[in-house]
Amino acid sequence: MLMPKRVKRRKQFRGSMAGTPTRGTQINYGDYGLVAVEPAWIKSNQIEAARVAMTRYIKRGGKVWIKIFPDKPVTTKPAETRMGSGKGTVEYWVAVVKPGRVMFEIAGVAEETAREALRLAMHKLPVKCKIVSKAELEGGEAK
Repeated sequence: MLMPKRVKRRKQFRGSMAGTPTRGTQINYGDYGLVAVEPAWIKSNQIEAARVAMTRYIKRGGKVWIKIFPDKPVTTKPAETRMGSGKGTVEYWVAVVKPGRVMFEIAGVAEETAREALRLAMHKLPVKCKIVSKAELEGGEAK
């Protein structure tokens, strides 16, 4: 699973998912990308499941880039615990994704193969997505 090697502070506030992303809205490396349409927290195991689905479908041909990283710790308290007594322990790590963020990029395969691989990855994620090409995104059509 993806997680930071070390962090400055162990626990974080939940924060806000409102607004648009300040970076990560362009396809920089590949030819096709998977863009989020709604805001969400994406767990590290969901990112890994999407990566595995893509690389299996393209049979380790081409290249896949993961453009999001789970650097936000999410804590939970045990079931049937009374209020108070501090914040819970870190259970998993999430990446905060806002609408318009490119999450995955793919290159080195045919268009239909890339679109099918991204479609399979889309089903592993808890967020509505769309598949875009580099030309579509630069033309301003998919923003």
